Order: sequence, then C-alpha cells, then structure tokens
Amino acid sequence: MSLKRIAPVLLFAFAASPTRADLPAVRLDLLTPPGGAAGTTIDVAVQGADMEEVKTLLFDHPGLKATFVKERHFRVAIAADVPAGTYDARLVGRFGVSNPRLFSVTHGLTDIAEKEPNDEPETAQKIAVNSAVNGTSDANRDDVFRFTAKKGQRLVVECQAGKLDSTMDATLAVTDVAGKPIVANGDYFGRDPLVDFVAPADGDYFATVHDLSYRGGQPYRLIVTDRPQIENVFPRAVQAGRPVELSVFGRNLGRVARPSPWRIFDLPLDELKTAVTPPEDVLTFGAYRFLDHPTDHSVLPTAATCTLTGWQPRLKLGDTQVNGPPLLLTDTPVTLETEPNDTQETAQAIMLPAVVSGRFDRARDADWYSFETSEAGAYSFEVYCERIGGRADPYLVVVDAKGNRLAELDDFGHRLNAFDGHLRDPSGMVHLAAKSKYRVLVQDRYRRGGGRYQYVLSIRKPVPDFYVAAIHSQNPGPAGTTVWRGGAAYLDVIIHQSGGFNGPITLTAKDLPPWLHAAPTIIANNSHGTFVLWADENAPAETATVKLIARGKQGERTLEREVRPYTRVWTDPSQGSSRPTRELIVAVRESAPFSLRFTLDKVEVEAGKKIDLKLLLERRGFKSKVSVLPLMLPNIVRLSNTEIAAESNVIALTVEVPPGTPPGEHTLTVLGQAQVPYSKDPRATQRPNTLVSLPSRPLNIVVIGPKK
Repeated sequence: MSLKRIAPVLLFAFAASPTRADLPAVRLDLLTPPGGAAGTTIDVAVQGADMEEVKTLLFDHPGLKATFVKERHFRVAIAADVPAGTYDARLVGRFGVSNPRLFSVTHGLTDIAEKEPNDEPETAQKIAVNSAVNGTSDANRDDVFRFTAKKGQRLVVECQAGKLDSTMDATLAVTDVAGKPIVANGDYFGRDPLVDFVAPADGDYFATVHDLSYRGGQPYRLIVTDRPQIENVFPRAVQAGRPVELSVFGRNLGRVARPSPWRIFDLPLDELKTAVTPPEDVLTFGAYRFLDHPTDHSVLPTAATCTLTGWQPRLKLGDTQVNGPPLLLTDTPVTLETEPNDTQETAQAIMLPAVVSGRFDRARDADWYSFETSEAGAYSFEVYCERIGGRADPYLVVVDAKGNRLAELDDFGHRLNAFDGHLRDPSGMVHLAAKSKYRVLVQDRYRRGGGRYQYVLSIRKPVPDFYVAAIHSQNPGPAGTTVWRGGAAYLDVIIHQSGGFNGPITLTAKDLPPWLHAAPTIIANNSHGTFVLWADENAPAETATVKLIARGKQGERTLEREVRPYTRVWTDPSQGSSRPTRELIVAVRESAPFSLRFTLDKVEVEAGKKIDLKLLLERRGFKSKVSVLPLMLPNIVRLSNTEIAAESNVIALTVEVPPGTPPGEHTLTVLGQAQVPYSKDPRATQRPNTLVSLPSRPLNIVVIGPKK
C-alpha cells in the first residue's frame, strides 16, 4: 500500500486570527542599483512607504557604509575587502526599521549604469566583457546591450533579478550582429536566466533582456563575463571538521581544469579538484552559514534552508575565489553514488547510518539503494535537493525484500502566515522490521537528469532534533520589527521537529540592550508559537541586533540551536515568499497607545482545574474598548475571547487546563486590539481611528499533577 506523504495542512491556532496593526511601519520596496563592485562608492536610491525621517541605510556587513545624501538617496562605500556575496540593507527612520532588500557585491567586474534609449539593436548600449549592468526593465520594450568577443572566448551572461529581491521574471537572449540566435534562457537559477556560449567569431554580440510579461520598473543586474563561474560541486554532503576534496564543475575554471562529462547548452562544464575543511561549529549549533542568500533555489524566494544544517564554502580557484553552492554538513562519513544502480536488482548496497551524495545522471535515471536493518522500529529518511540548491523534484519509495511498496515520501515543510518553508524535498519516518533487507528508490518526479540534478540521501535511526525560525508578525507583507515605547511586539516562531523530537523548547534572547526586554518562552509540542519583545516607556530611539537561542532536552542531552531569522519578500502571493537573513534587527520608536500585562509572570495550575488571572491595561490617549484574543494558544490551555470595557483598565481571565494534561511549563500571550485615534502629525486636530494590535507580555503557566 502506498503511504504517500501529502503537503502539510495549514495549522490553525485555537484563537481568532489577529488583524494586522495599522500603525505606520517603514517599508523598503526598491533599492537601486541593487549591487556594486568591492572597492567602489556608488549612489543608490530607495523607494518604500512610511519613510518619514529616513536618514540611515543599514547593512549587515561593516564594510558597507551608507551616507545620507538627500531624501531617498544614499552614497554607499563598499570596502575592497568585502567578500563577494549578497547583503541585507534596511532603512531606519521615524517609524523604526524596515524589511531588508538585497545588495550584491562583486569582485573583478566593472559596474555600469544602464543608459536609455537601448530598446533596439540600433541603439544598443555598448558594454565590455566583465561588466555588471545595473538596469531597470522597460514596459513593453527590450533592453539591448552590445559587447565584443573573440572567437573561441567562452562567455557567461546572467540576469540577476529574483536573486536580488526583484519581482522581475527575466528572459535573456544572445544573438550575433545579424540577429542570428545563439542561445536563450528563461528560468535557470530560480526565475533568473543564465546563458553560456563560445563566441563563433571575432565581433560584436547582442544581449537582450526583458520581463516575461514586459512589466516595467523592475531592477536587475546583468553580468557579462569570462571569469570563473561555478555550477555545482560533488559531493554535496561533507563531514564536519574533516578535510575533503571536491570536484568543482563550472565555466572558465582555468588552465588546470579539464572538460567534464556534463554538458549544458550543449557545452561541457569544466572540472577541477579543490580541497576544503568544513567547520565544526555549524554542526554543533544546527546552523546554516551562507555567502549568497539562498533566493534562487526555486522560482520564488524560499525558506527551504530552514531545515538545513549546512555551509556555503568560498572556493579558491587559482588566484580567484568563487562562492560555491550550499553543502550539507553531517557527522558521519559520506558515500558516493555508484552507477549502475537503475534497478532493484542492481541497487547500490549501503551501510546504516548512510549519507549518500547522488545525482540523476540522465533523463529517466532511477537510483536504487539496498540496506539491512539492525533493529526494529522507526527509520528516518531525508532527501536534500532544494535545500542545497539542487534542481530536481525528488520523491522516495521504500520497498521490502519482496518488492512490496511500504511507503512513499514527498514534499514537506510548514507554510504559516508570512513564513513559507514548504519545499519539494522528501522527509519522513518509516517503521521497519529487524535484521531485514530493504531497497530505496530516489527519482526526479519529472524524470529529469544531468549535471545539475544532484541530491543527498540520508537514512538512519532517528536522532531527535529541531530547527527554529522567527519572522516578523506583520502579515502578509514585508516588514521589520519595531517596538513602540512602553509597548510590545511579537515574532512568529516556526518549529520543524525531526527524528521524533517532541519535548518543550525554550527560547531566550541574548545580550539585549537595557531598554529592551524579553522573557524565556516555552513552546511545548507545537510547530508554531510567539516570542514577545517589549520596550521601556523611556527607551531611546535605537536599533539593536537581537540573537535568539532555542534549547530543548532529549533525555539527558541538551540541544542548543540558533533561531534563524527570516523575512517576507513581497506582499503579492504570486510573488511573495520568505527568505533567510543573517540578523534579526529590532528598533524602538514612538510611544505605544497601550500596553497589556498580567499581574503575575508565572502561575501554577493543577491539571483539570481552572485559574483566574488579572490582565492590566495601560491606556495612552484613548478610552474605547480593547478586544482580547488568545495569541498562538498553547495546546493545553483553554481561553475564550473577551474584551476590556471602555474606560476600564483591568479584566479577569479564566484559564482552564483539561484533565490529564501532563505536568510541564507553557507560555501564554494574548493580543489586544483597539480602535485608537492616531495621526502621523502630532499637531493634528483630526485623528481618525486606527485598528492597533499589540501583544501582552508573556505569562508562564506551570501545570502540576493532581494533588494527593
């Protein structure tokens, strides 16, 4: 019987869905140009909303420094030692800190600004090889660029748009001066195109780029180069702390490279060997360290790497350093797939625990593996593909020694509010008998194959673990995290439990400034929770980097994991999705219209009993009622919606814990919603009502067993 895993059902909390607060929040929509060369200074312009008093453009690398020039314009100095990669830029102004937008830093390329008109070959903009053009798509027109190449010169032309938080869905074509097509592409890295060709003759060539729907105003970065470009490496899993030799595949890799058997655009990829030593601390904290934000794994930005313990290496190729693809870090030796293993009869034998770096070598390739169990029970199966930037859509089938199908695993991951971590990698557990032989099939859902279709297969007894992500609570659009003085703000917390982990997880904030506060928050046996931050009434208008840590216990073993920050990229559901950031930035700004807190920070309640709580409201300039809603209510707590009456400042809440609830600690937060008179102009006489949603400070509920 097939036990195909289906896409996860949306999770519903036992509470009303909160309405998004309408207090102003600075938002960054466009940053143009979206990149620059290391060692240069460039002028950038920004567009967004609620941008009053924005005079700071904040980057997540100290070598990127922005100086305010005039409204919506900054001058960015890029230090020569800033490594190639992508970096987050955020606006800071009167209404706090914005969502980030990506900025690309390159080495060895000359930055050029697009110049109009360049809509036809006759008006094509002349550029040189090894240039990066910062352009903007034209409505209903092409952007055409002309460059000179030598016969036999291998060139890579790439349009980076989605990779840099642009909504452009670019299409790219290269022709000769007579208009003869040479190569064209649409979606190569996600929805961004890349072409690779060898110039057939000395002379000029045209690169033409446009949005698929011919939308205008979309920023992009067009790169024309003959410098080294890495497609992928093999293996894609490496053992932490152990030196390993990688086979690097790409274009223009230098004289020591040789042609590989893999061809793309009917051209062979170069291949060479290089050694790396993966870090150990990444494995210790269950982290993912990247150089380029993983935005091109699919056609929309993705939070797929939220369940990847991995590392993106910077590879040295002769005198050049190039960013490699993501690698899975593991604590066990890695096995390489060996062909032929296309049938059950020729299945590759592996020993458990197994981590296999594989590849779908050709169209309709089927990779079979055989193994024998040592004991009965659950076994964990994982295929890493989208999480490591692979291009396949794999599925996994487990069969017994007689060929009977026991299980099929497919897509998994949480999709909650602004967070989208649903991905096309199979993951799950299958119960197997002791000392029995089994076979596993891994295959692309669409039977594709070739040098780009790599994956990693992991089979082992379950190792309980978890991954935790945090994202701004403003839904559904992009936003930063701003706490209003005397008030609170919350983050959505998403937990992926693996290997059978089901214990409580405690979240804490490290090294908070003295004017910003958080309490340890316990999320027990749930995939969704909240984390609340609150600010003093006299807190300064400052911006701080906040680091969250998650801890859980499995038996006597304590697990400590970094809470990974994420951001929503776009509001439009057809464009918007979420992606990781390196930092969680929190700002404190104007006075909150109200705040909520319980009279106690912690209470005990016996399972099967009720407890009465008092919730205090501090008003600032309004008298209307405040609705009180449970916010991501713990599974063990029952609490009804209620309201604090107009002009009242306190309410009694009754919390009920069902009989049989096991002892443990849980964190309860409620959400207050009120119509508050508000205007951006503090001198305004007319202040229309604005719906404001603010969380309470958290309360920890300790459930105890029945008294004897």
